[in-house]
Amino acid sequence: MFTTQGYGRIFWVLVAAAGLCLSGCTSIGEYVHNGFKVGPNYCPPGGPVAAHWIDAYDSHLRGDTQDLSCWWTVFRDPTLNQLIAHAYRQNISLKEAGFRILEARAQRGIAVGGLFPQTQTLNGSTERVGLPTDQVGPGFPRFYNSYNVGFNLAWQLDFWGQFRRAIESADAQLDASVAGYDEVLITLLSQVASNYVEIRSDQEQIAVLKANAELQRGILAIVDKRYKAGRVNELDVDQAISNLKQVESQIPPLEADVRQANDRLCVLLGLPPDDLVKCLGKTPIPTAPPSVAIGIPAQLLSRRPDIRQAERTAAAQSAQIGIAVSQAYPMVTIVGTVGWQSEQLSQLITPASFNGTIGPTFQWNILNYGRLLNNDRLQEARFRELVAAYQQTVLQAQSEVENGLASFLQAQIQAKILEESVTASQKAVNIVAKQYQAGTVDFNRVATIELALVQQQQLLAIAQGSIAQGLIQTYLALGGGWELRCSPQDDTQPLGPIVPPPESPAKPTMPPALAPLAQPAGTVPEVLPTPTPKGSE
Repeated sequence: MFTTQGYGRIFWVLVAAAGLCLSGCTSIGEYVHNGFKVGPNYCPPGGPVAAHWIDAYDSHLRGDTQDLSCWWTVFRDPTLNQLIAHAYRQNISLKEAGFRILEARAQRGIAVGGLFPQTQTLNGSTERVGLPTDQVGPGFPRFYNSYNVGFNLAWQLDFWGQFRRAIESADAQLDASVAGYDEVLITLLSQVASNYVEIRSDQEQIAVLKANAELQRGILAIVDKRYKAGRVNELDVDQAISNLKQVESQIPPLEADVRQANDRLCVLLGLPPDDLVKCLGKTPIPTAPPSVAIGIPAQLLSRRPDIRQAERTAAAQSAQIGIAVSQAYPMVTIVGTVGWQSEQLSQLITPASFNGTIGPTFQWNILNYGRLLNNDRLQEARFRELVAAYQQTVLQAQSEVENGLASFLQAQIQAKILEESVTASQKAVNIVAKQYQAGTVDFNRVATIELALVQQQQLLAIAQGSIAQGLIQTYLALGGGWELRCSPQDDTQPLGPIVPPPESPAKPTMPPALAPLAQPAGTVPEVLPTPTPKGSE
């Protein structure tokens, strides 16, 4: 057992050692300022942020701050809202991210436990001891029992902040895991909306192509009847067949796209493959609002989950630097044991059987051949790497917002131009149909203008879908939707099946002059008047 004088000597030795250490890696002033912890205190790094968006002055963009927590509701589509609710409750990847939060929380609990005695063991034993006869004195038994029970404790004191830095790191990792959950959530919401819009866009294109294919069948029936009557040559029939097959050939790839988007939706909803399209029905492409509130670029630093996750990961690594620095300082540990030992079990727990020790010890890693110093450098390099990754994430986030805004704004311009083009094409088809009936143009002119109308109608459907997709991409880039986890959810009530809305597909408008031609297959309308101009047939 140490005497009081011995304890004092050890104390002053440790004070001198601490002074010597603090004069090197960490100054005494910095040590006190950091809350009696060695190593640097974390300071959030700066990120390269633009002053404003490139299209900030566009009339379709508003600089005010918008609530992005339920951005998908701007489409006013009940089916989309229902899909979002199902995905939030059932998505497997989101549950996986939730368990990562629980892991980080448990790791923090482990780190907190480091502040308390690290070793606490209760032990006991019973032995039958036999000694050689030449080692047994007179009056002492050669064989005897030995009963022992005791408690050991070792408590390394946190003089240098090693364990407190570990808690700081665990806290930051927990925050990073929450931000990671938010990132999975906003990605999930955007993917559900994007696949839903893709299905609606493909359905719209399929409807355009099927309507025009029906129109082409009517035209083919007329041309075939006129060919059999000897009024046109075989070239017109082949041209009509080619036009029909060209339109029909574009439908299977779109049907495949619908199926693939359907399968992706099943995965997002946490369901095995199923035909969700039957439940979704057929409705127009979700209509996006003409303008969007985007705020300023600096708001991304607090709103984007991936930026918050990168910043918190850097914070966790900063604390690791302090842990590495603390390894160069002497570790002071209080060690104690209490126990009882007796030859008789009935006399084990008695004052006479008590024994124990208590006292401080220290361990100082010296002559480590640069291992501790290089570990400091390692942790510092990792921290700087993560700071650079954070700054890269900030830049990438702004780029994604700009890309989404560009898609949203340019798709609106394209859709407006295509609407005018479709209107002009429909007018052109009406005119050429009348001219064909009057015999002033040949069939090739009719076919060319009618196929141009099909193409423009299909491009218009794609552009309308691109408007919605651009807005979805913008909301994803702005980091909207993670607030959904903060809203109260009633987990006791199961979600009902997806109910299809009333079908109201936006059918392509047929030119009045060609409307009689759009009849079921096998029905031949009245034969058009025989063209009279020479060379028209």
